[in-house]
Amino acid sequence: MARSMESYDHSNVVDYHYGCFPPSDLDFSRLIEPLARAQDAISRYDQMLLSLPNSELLLAPLRQNEAVISSRMEGTISTVDEVMIYEAESEDDSAPKRARVDTIEVALYSAVLRRAQVAVDEGEPINEGLIRNAHRILLSFGRGASKSPGQYKVEQNYIGDDLRKVIYFKPISPIHLQPAMQDLMGFIGSSEMLHLFKVAIAHVEFEALHPFNDGNGRIGRLLITLLLWKYGLIHKPHFYISAFFESNKEEYIELMRAVSRDDDWTSWTAFFLTAIAEQAESNLHTAQRITALYDEMKEPFREMSGSKWHIAAQDSIFENPVFKNRQLIKRSGMPKHVATRITKLLHEGGLLRELSPASGRRGALYMFEPLMEIVRA
Repeated sequence: MARSMESYDHSNVVDYHYGCFPPSDLDFSRLIEPLARAQDAISRYDQMLLSLPNSELLLAPLRQNEAVISSRMEGTISTVDEVMIYEAESEDDSAPKRARVDTIEVALYSAVLRRAQVAVDEGEPINEGLIRNAHRILLSFGRGASKSPGQYKVEQNYIGDDLRKVIYFKPISPIHLQPAMQDLMGFIGSSEMLHLFKVAIAHVEFEALHPFNDGNGRIGRLLITLLLWKYGLIHKPHFYISAFFESNKEEYIELMRAVSRDDDWTSWTAFFLTAIAEQAESNLHTAQRITALYDEMKEPFREMSGSKWHIAAQDSIFENPVFKNRQLIKRSGMPKHVATRITKLLHEGGLLRELSPASGRRGALYMFEPLMEIVRA
């Protein structure tokens, strides 16, 4: 919200906490138990990641699901099926580019997650440049394209509810934003606070700054994954927390407001640690289901395909469960006639669902339903 808010209810608005970042004091007695639980849960999840032969292959579909949930929190509604179908068709130059604006925006967020992870993996620091570039990509299409992609706000923005016409938070003023962003980056890079505490404080501070005209929530939640990875709390960039925040959205918002209203950083940090613990346990359960399915499918893929390419086919389909044959060929390296035969046999065997048949230059579009059932959950 960066427009005139005169008609909105400002009676319960909370202003940004000028001069109070970083917090000078946290009540560690209240944080010992949630910290221990969060550390244990994320450690068990990370051990599972380390045990996977290829975590990107097995967990890539979770990135699309995170994009769907994180975007839904901001009012952009799509489904993981729509996003994967759009991504598969967008790779095919012969495919018509028909998709809802919301679906394209969610797909862009999925691309932002992937590109940011690659950038950090290649040594790029988590700094203002990375954040602004992620924002530029996120808002490169649709409604966000007119909201200064990659540029900090120059007008006062607000956080509230458009339907109820209520404002509940007034972020930092644009004239104070640049030094505040520098302070945040300095905190991320040099604070000696415990890593999980740092991630909690960095996230709530970014949301309170609300540096962009739009897309702040999605970029702020992306920052959580990158920081967990940067600080070595996870060894692979596959930790997504939006599902917990969505399920507890009212508490999420109110505790962030309490940081500015009451200087209560401790309650927010305790909530964040609970979010890490519960989401780690949920992520672990989902990842275990995916890996169990992968093991379960080895023999059916081998038997149905009757080909030495069965492992390459299975790997490609698990990483991209919605696909066309030309994409399977490109990713697996198998010959065209082999890919065509394998998808035909897997479809006939009930493992693949044909979403749309081949027509002219357009290849058939397939979905691996057993994996999609897990990802949708």
